[in-house]
Amino acid sequence: MAPDATETVLLRSEGRAARITLNRPRALNALTRPMVRAVDAALAAWERDGSVAAVVIAGAGERGLCAGGDIRAIRADALAGGRASLDFWRDEYRLNARIARFPKPYVALMDGIVMGGGVGVSAHGSVRVVTERSSVAMPETGIGFVPDVGGTYLLSRAPGELGTLLALTGEPVGAADALLCGLADHFVPAARLTGFAAALTDSEVMDAVHRYAGPAPEGLLAGRREWIDSCCAGDSVEEIVERLLGHGDPGAKEAARTILTRSPTSLKVTLASLRRARALASLEEVLEQEYRVSCAAFRSPDLVEGVRAQVVDKDRSPRWSPAELSGVSEAAVARFFAPLPEGVPGLFGDGEEYGEEHGKGKGL
Repeated sequence: MAPDATETVLLRSEGRAARITLNRPRALNALTRPMVRAVDAALAAWERDGSVAAVVIAGAGERGLCAGGDIRAIRADALAGGRASLDFWRDEYRLNARIARFPKPYVALMDGIVMGGGVGVSAHGSVRVVTERSSVAMPETGIGFVPDVGGTYLLSRAPGELGTLLALTGEPVGAADALLCGLADHFVPAARLTGFAAALTDSEVMDAVHRYAGPAPEGLLAGRREWIDSCCAGDSVEEIVERLLGHGDPGAKEAARTILTRSPTSLKVTLASLRRARALASLEEVLEQEYRVSCAAFRSPDLVEGVRAQVVDKDRSPRWSPAELSGVSEAAVARFFAPLPEGVPGLFGDGEEYGEEHGKGKGL
C-alpha cells in the first residue's frame, strides 16, 4: 500500500533496508513533535525486526534533509506561556540518543540543507553521507538560542577549535568541512545519491559506500586552522572576538563581525556549553545538559526576538537583551545550567537510558 503523501513522515521497507522520509518539503522538512515520535517508534520497531538490516533517512523535496525544529511554533508557544516546546525537546533529544545507539546501520542522506534538528537526526548516525549540495550548520546563536540536539557534543569533539567557531558563528559548512569536523563520514555526488540509496536495498551498507563514495571537493576550514585554533581557544567570547579582530587574516575578522551580530547571551551560554560538554563522558550527559539550557532559553527574551527577526518579520535586525557581551554576567550564564524547573522531568529519569538499553556501539 502506497504511503499517504500528506503524512509528515513516510515509512517504508524495501529489501533489506527500511526508509524514513521527512515529508514537509515546503517547511524544509522542519520537525514537529508528531514527526519525532513517529521516527522514534519506527526505530524501536525496526530494531527488533530481523528483516531490517539498515535504516535510511532522507528529506522530501529538492532543498534538503531538514532545516531543524519548527521555530515559529516554538516562538508562539513561548509567547503564550506554554510548555509544549519542552515536551518536544524531550522527545527530540531522546530520539537523538536512540539514533546514536541504534544497533544497525543508520544511514543519513545529508543532501542540501541540514541544520539544527536536522543535524540531530543525521549526524548521530553511523553512516553519514554528504554531497556537494550539503549545507550543514548549528545556527542557534542567530535566533537567540543555543546549539542542542547533541550539537555541543559533536562540536566539542571536532578537531582543535573548529567546533567553537561553528557554534559561535552558526555559519554552514559544505561537504569537506563537515567531514573534517566529524559531522559526516562519506561523500557521494548528488547525481549518484539515488543509486546509492537503491543499492542499500540489496547490498551491505559498506559495500554500497565503497561503490558510490569518493573524495569531496576541497573545503575551507583546513586552510584556516591556524587562526581558528589560536583565536577560538580564548577563555571568553570577548577574548575570542578580540583575537579574531586582531588577527591579520581577513577570514578571522569576518568571523568576528559575524559573531558580534549574534545574541550576546546565546554566545556566552554556547561557549560555556561547549567547554562543559568536553568534560562530559557521554552523549546522554550532554543531552541532559542541553535540555536544561534549552528550558532556560525558552523563557529568555532573545529566543522570541531572534525568531521574530529571522523568520517572522524577516527584518534581520534583532534587538538583543542585553545588547552587548559586557551586559551578560557570569551569574546570568550560570542560570542556564541550573536544575530543571519544578514539574519538568529529565530526559532519562524514567530509567530508559538509551546508552545502556541499546548498547554503546553504533551498528555497522
